[in-house]
Amino acid sequence: MRCPFCNNEESKVTDSRDAAELNAIRRRRECCQCMKRFTTFETVDLSLQVKKRDGTFQDFHQEKLIQGMDSACRHTRVSHDQVRAIAYKIKSDLMAKGVREISSRELGDIVIHHLKDTDVVAYIRFACVYKRFKDVRELLQAIQELENEETIHATE
Repeated sequence: MRCPFCNNEESKVTDSRDAAELNAIRRRRECCQCMKRFTTFETVDLSLQVKKRDGTFQDFHQEKLIQGMDSACRHTRVSHDQVRAIAYKIKSDLMAKGVREISSRELGDIVIHHLKDTDVVAYIRFACVYKRFKDVRELLQAIQELENEETIHATE
């Protein structure tokens, strides 16, 4: 494991514990060269393929999912740790179901669902890219639908 500060390859594990909510092992490490500490997460990596809109397949990369959600969540109340937790939950749910292949559309729908429950601004930002709104009317329609859902939930 390379140190993120000095790029040294030697580090020692100072603490290790389960991160059950992330389906991972959290390891606290210390660089043997610069002595700085950092955290890593160890997860099981099962092959998952994403079928893109053009019909090609790509390996599922959790970091790519995290980057996309981070972009949508920038300058909102959603922290990077929350984004990571959502990404881990999505991946672990897919693994638990035994999914080996998922379309980018299905994956996007799952992310949309999680972001809608987490932060509406992040949801709208992600939806703009994911749903490829063509004009302002489509964006306003998505916001109106969201407001209608919130009104329904408020009256229940």
